[in-house]
Amino acid sequence: MSVKIRLQRHGKKGKPFFHIVVADSRTRRDGRFIEKIGTYNPITNPAIIELDVDAAVKWLNNGAQPTDTARAILSYKGALLKKHLQGGVAKGAFDEAEAEKRFNAWKESKENAVLGKKDGLLKSKEDAKKAALEAEAKVNADRIAAKEALLAEEKAAEEAANAPAEEAAAEENTEVPVAEEGTEEQA
Repeated sequence: MSVKIRLQRHGKKGKPFFHIVVADSRTRRDGRFIEKIGTYNPITNPAIIELDVDAAVKWLNNGAQPTDTARAILSYKGALLKKHLQGGVAKGAFDEAEAEKRFNAWKESKENAVLGKKDGLLKSKEDAKKAALEAEAKVNADRIAAKEALLAEEKAAEEAANAPAEEAAAEENTEVPVAEEGTEEQA
């Protein structure tokens, strides 16, 4: 019997969620499986992968063949590295403690890289939010300035319309004293 490590699709349409399983290669994709060794959620950024590394290594040592996607996931979580290190222990290149030390060092660096990616995504999201807020504030300031300019134009037009009437009234007032002066001169 040929055993595969593969993904079983679950979740809704457009929102996939996968179980990482060990199954006979002749069974259906979402059918019967031998053992569930993890889950994979590609919707989140970065993707959430929960994997029992020891169980995956056990099945790899027993001859299970991962599919392409499952191989990428196993590599990302370090199952293939752990299998490789166990091969080095079996050959006598180094001992079990050294293999665990190397695996833990790799795992820590991988976790730091993931945390760096999460921080980068969070920072870019905050920067985008800040830029959108600044753009909105600029648009609002432009809108307020345009409204003030329009009100100033209306006020100037209103004053211009009222100015001829005031000038005419002022001219009538000035003409009356001029006429009075002329009458005084005649007297």
